Amino acid sequence: MEIQGKIKWLDETKTYGNNGFRKREVVLTTEEQYPQHILIEFVQEKCDLLNAFQVGQQVKVGINLRGREWVNPEGQTKYFNSIQGWRIDAMEGAAPSEMPPMPPPSAFEPSSDNLDEVEDDLPF
Repeated sequence: MEIQGKIKWLDETKTYGNNGFRKREVVLTTEEQYPQHILIEFVQEKCDLLNAFQVGQQVKVGINLRGREWVNPEGQTKYFNSIQGWRIDAMEGAAPSEMPPMPPPSAFEPSSDNLDEVEDDLPF
C-alpha cells in the first residue's frame, strides 16, 4: 500500500531493549477534503531512510499494516494495529495533474490561405 502527504512531524531514532531494537516515527498529513494525520513507524535499518527528509516535504510512503494480539494479566484479549513504513520517496517535482504545454503564439495566427474567398452560405 502507499500513502501520500506532507511530513508534519519527524521524530529521532530511538533504541529499545538490550537487543538494540530501533524505531523512528513520522506523521504525514494527507491532502484531501478531510486531512488525516497518520503516524507511520520505521523500524531497524529502515529508520535511516528518513535521514534525507524534513518537515514540510511532500512524500509518498510504502506501508504495511500490522496487527497483533495481546492477552493482559486479567485474561482479556486486546488487539493493536500499527502502520509500518518500508519505503519513502520525495514528490517535489510531481504535480497532481500537469497541463500540456501551451502552443506557441504563431499557432493562433489566422491562416493566409483563402483570405480573398469569402463564402456566404447563410440561410437568410
